[in-house]
Amino acid sequence: MYAHYIGGVMVQGSGAALSVRNPATEQEAGTLLAATKEQAQAALVAAQEAFPAWSKLPLQQRGAWMEELAQAIEAKREHILDVLMSETGKPLVQAEEDFDMLPRCLRYFYEEAKRLHGRIMEEEDGSCRSFITREPVGVVVGYLTWNFPLLNLGYKLGPILASGCTGVVLPSPLTPLTTLLIGSIAEEIGFPAGVLNFIAGDTLELASVLSTSTIPRMLTLIGSSAAGRAVIGQSSTSIKRFSLELGGNAPVIVLPDADVVQAANQMAGLKFANAGQICVSPNRVFVHESIYDTFVDIVTEKAKSITLGWGREAQAQMGPMISAGHKERVLGLIQEAVAQGATVKAGGKSPAGMETGYYVEPTVLTDVKPGMRLGCEEIFGPVMPIMSYSDLDAVIREANSSEHGLASYVYGSNIQDIFRVADSLEVGTVCVNGPQYSVSLPHGGVKESGIGKDCSSYSLEEYYYLKRVSIRK
Repeated sequence: MYAHYIGGVMVQGSGAALSVRNPATEQEAGTLLAATKEQAQAALVAAQEAFPAWSKLPLQQRGAWMEELAQAIEAKREHILDVLMSETGKPLVQAEEDFDMLPRCLRYFYEEAKRLHGRIMEEEDGSCRSFITREPVGVVVGYLTWNFPLLNLGYKLGPILASGCTGVVLPSPLTPLTTLLIGSIAEEIGFPAGVLNFIAGDTLELASVLSTSTIPRMLTLIGSSAAGRAVIGQSSTSIKRFSLELGGNAPVIVLPDADVVQAANQMAGLKFANAGQICVSPNRVFVHESIYDTFVDIVTEKAKSITLGWGREAQAQMGPMISAGHKERVLGLIQEAVAQGATVKAGGKSPAGMETGYYVEPTVLTDVKPGMRLGCEEIFGPVMPIMSYSDLDAVIREANSSEHGLASYVYGSNIQDIFRVADSLEVGTVCVNGPQYSVSLPHGGVKESGIGKDCSSYSLEEYYYLKRVSIRK
């Protein structure tokens, strides 16, 4: 049975029993007793009490602790991977990518913290000299979603620890096991007590304590837009800052002079990765009419060639949806679109012979109309709707019609057209001629897709406030 990490030690929950299911086998992956509101409060207090010492610890010493934690995590790589695959249903290659990001983030943000410097400002008349320094904001509460348990954890732990903040992290109840396992590793190495706290349970119940408390100075979230609005609404008990990576509805615009083979293969690869459960997954694909048929043919063949499976199964390329409810929602979107005139070119249903597990076939839809629900909502599943266009201005307007603005993709050769599209899209990221994501690049959205950034030094800066010390001569 898994336990929570509070104040430097692993403690059993005092709440109801929680069973985590493997979405590929529908078998139990692990159990725990949920944390209670009282334990959430204890985690906040532990982080608050640890903050003075940790924030004053020299960066070099914080970095040493971060490196020790990274090495301890890597030493248990295979065990962690097995737990990760069991709670998510990921194939091994995708689980490895998820795992690797956690130690990478711990090391990256320590190195970036070394490069964040203050500033000295002098008055024109020489009467005063001011020093501008960065100070950690305080206790941070982090809410994580389920699609990349360790990557998402790394995006938060890295800047929390490097900046000198302390934190309470709440993973999704669908995938809490690896996060709690990281807590047990922190306990084993004697990580400074209270600096990190991991609790799991009913998200709404625990958030009612974490978000409303006056202890946190910052709330950060990876999740849906609805979750982001809820967190903001709960937080008004005190002035807090936010870093929220929320929902996406990524448009793809393939221009007539694009390398259609490259565009089709790359977008299919990204669309069906992690069963489409990626916030930056292509959601609405607009292809110029002159190359539309070729694009559709390539993506369709790619979808039909994908082998479903999970974990260490040979040849497994795409795993299941995270739950039965998510599976039924995606199948419902497909069925509704077909009823409204869409054509299924590949997939469209549960795979034959795989009655166990929450699998959905890699699906390609054509004859899609912008008003269909799967073009208006984030699909978050392995479904690619492809639409033909002739008027570039009209398709840019359609791409911007979404309430979301996280990621987008443009393929083409004419640099003027590329910049025209890139400058017009209301999004946080425009990837041209191929997806590009890295911990060193800022990631975040506009509109309903969030506030602030994950990754890069821009993310790290959000965990500090600026202090001015002015000295008159």
